Amino acid sequence: MKPGDILLTATRSLREQRFRLALNVLGILIGCAAVTGLISITQGLTVEVGDQLQLFGPNNLMVVPFEIRAGRGLVGQGMTWRDVQTIEKVAHVRYVSAILGTKTATYTYKGQAYRANIFGADHIYFQIFEAYEMSEGRGLVQSDAGAAVIGYLVSHPRDQDKAIYGLGDRIKLSFRVGGENQEYTFRIVGIMKEIGGTFGSEDDNSILIPLREAQQIFQSGSRVDYVALTVDSSDYVKRVAEDIKDRFSGNVMIMDYEMILEQVNQILGTIEAVLGGIAAISLLVAGVGIVNTMTISVMERTREIGVLKAIGGKNSDVLSLFLTEATITGIIGGILGAAFGFILGIVVGDYVGLPVSTSPVLGLMVVGFAVATAVVAGLYPAWRASSLNPVEALRYE
Repeated sequence: MKPGDILLTATRSLREQRFRLALNVLGILIGCAAVTGLISITQGLTVEVGDQLQLFGPNNLMVVPFEIRAGRGLVGQGMTWRDVQTIEKVAHVRYVSAILGTKTATYTYKGQAYRANIFGADHIYFQIFEAYEMSEGRGLVQSDAGAAVIGYLVSHPRDQDKAIYGLGDRIKLSFRVGGENQEYTFRIVGIMKEIGGTFGSEDDNSILIPLREAQQIFQSGSRVDYVALTVDSSDYVKRVAEDIKDRFSGNVMIMDYEMILEQVNQILGTIEAVLGGIAAISLLVAGVGIVNTMTISVMERTREIGVLKAIGGKNSDVLSLFLTEATITGIIGGILGAAFGFILGIVVGDYVGLPVSTSPVLGLMVVGFAVATAVVAGLYPAWRASSLNPVEALRYE
């Protein structure tokens, strides 16, 4: 038989068995949709995290103090101004900014309470993180007192139709310090552009205030939580990191762009592999269904196979016929599943606030996996059909 005849015969046979075809396609569709939806969300996260890491800056380092305690892992102890000055003296360090973080405050608008992350930073902060752009106003300057730079969500909460704070407005913050509530009022000098966030990141829900005032409010003395710095050239980033570690006898953790990106990619890669593996089980179940239905089809079409062989059909023709049916089933199920998976991923992503990457390459890979699953599942039924004795097949009732 010619390839065209095999394709025509396989197509006609599938049309005659619409219900059985629909069941096989449905099984493949569910598996492909699960694979496509889950992986597209994970890939979207990878892209967004990479974009957000650009805000960190390839020439920037974050120095976090810690000590190792049995049963508690890494425990931060803070840094003093002497430690900050030690970092400033390291060769090739251009900017240094001490930061007081991991603090929170509440504020109220028309009876609705909101919570924000509070960071104490100096005017160098925005020279280090140049990628943080302002939608209005400016960053902190050295002479600022009682000033604040607020994130986009502080100005535009998700449950409000319009901005609740603008440039020049005053925002009253309530802090919990030493078991007591303390209130301070700040004048808004800048509103940052929307950054977005993943894994619970709330950069848009942050408020930056002058470091000295933050230390007074939280009674931290001269201590800071970590130090951000900029190296004058990307060629010296690793050298500066090693130099700082040596000066602090290894009792600090240095985070740079490459290290963070590598760790995030490892985490997301593991998540993608696990989710993809779980979803692929659905395809294996679909493959079992294909084996079952095609085996029954061989039994029902035994006389048809006998007639085909009696008029000159070869074993290879029968094998090709059944494999072609399996391939067509895989293509239909794969395409529909990939399309449905992308739609499902977008809907779920919008609902839970996760980014989605609708990559054509992912779609093609899923379709290819579906076809491979269908063909492998159809191998045994196809082989069984091709090995039938034509005389016995013609006598089959």
